[in-house]
Order: sequence, then C-alpha cells, then structure tokens
Amino acid sequence: YEMAFRMQMSVPELVDISKEPTGVLDLYGAKPGDGSFNSNCLLARRLAERGVRFIQLYHRGWDHHGNVKGAMQTTSKLVDQGCAALIKDLKGSGLWEDTLILWGGEFGRTPRLNTDARGPGRDHWNRAFSLTLGGGGIKTGVVVGATDKHAAEVTERPVSVPDFAATVYHALGMKPDSVALAPDGRPLEALPEGNVVHELMA
Repeated sequence: YEMAFRMQMSVPELVDISKEPTGVLDLYGAKPGDGSFNSNCLLARRLAERGVRFIQLYHRGWDHHGNVKGAMQTTSKLVDQGCAALIKDLKGSGLWEDTLILWGGEFGRTPRLNTDARGPGRDHWNRAFSLTLGGGGIKTGVVVGATDKHAAEVTERPVSVPDFAATVYHALGMKPDSVALAPDGRPLEALPEGNVVHELMA
C-alpha cells in the first residue's frame, strides 16, 4: 500500500483528470474525483500515453447474481461509453497498434436465470464464456469458437485458458517457453502449456 501511495503521489498531475477538456470528459462520461469506471477509462488513456505498460480496469458492478435485467441496462450503457471512448482515443493517438486491450471476466454465466429475491440473475458458469481482444496486432471482426444455442457448452474450436494466455504472450512479444529462476534456484516456466490462437493474429 505504501508503494502504491508513493507512486500515485509522485505524479499527481497524471491521475488528475480535472484538467481534461469538457468535451473529453463528456466523451468518456467521466467526472473528476468520482472513481467511476468511465473516469478510470480516461485515466487508463493518460497512463498509456505516459508509457505505463500494464493497466487493469475493474468494474465493481458486473456481478449480476440478482436483477440482471435492470443491472445490465444501467451498467452496459456506462461501460460501453467508457470503453468506446478509450478505443477511439487510442486509435487517434496512434497507440492502438501498440496496446493490447483485453475485456472479460474470470468465468461465464449460467445459461438459465436463477430465482434470486432481487429479481432473476445469473450465477457462475465455467464451461463456456467469452473474451474480447483488440489492438496490439489482433485481427478485428474475428470470432473464434462457438457454443450451443444456450451458450452452455462449447461446440466448436475450444480455446483453453492456457491458450488465451499463450496468445497474450505472443501479442506482447513475450516468450511463453522462457524459464526464470526462483530465489532458491528452482526453474519456473513462464507458461508450461497453451497454444497461440493464430486465427486472431494480424
């Protein structure tokens, strides 16, 4: 926590989006100081412009175990706006081809709605889920794999989590087969398994 605090306080002008033009704030749906996902999308663009190599955006309200219909109507609008603005800015600044964008969660959602007291929602489902990639040498408009009509089971071209990781490594120019040594001298493989999804590579 201390290190994170020092890093942020060392560049206060970088994390202060209040000096962004009104048109830019409106594009993102961002408001200085609100800590929203939309404001963090704008902050991500500022970090990328300064050469920060890894940026994670987390949306706290995407876990819709209850009232999925109402929650999606609100959440999707905000997230779509922030993400679209970030992509537009990255393309306009020339950073798009050098920036790999990943959009996803850690698992999928049940094909059938539950009976949550707050309203029907969707619970955890690990047998089929999707991820979106863009920029960083990734082909646009490509869909790899398919599920049945209920999005319950993978029916075509399954892609494993290690395959996804290998693809990210490849896009970033990292070597999946590299080996590092732990402090006690034990060899640690960067990625012991997984194959690059070449259909996604431009």
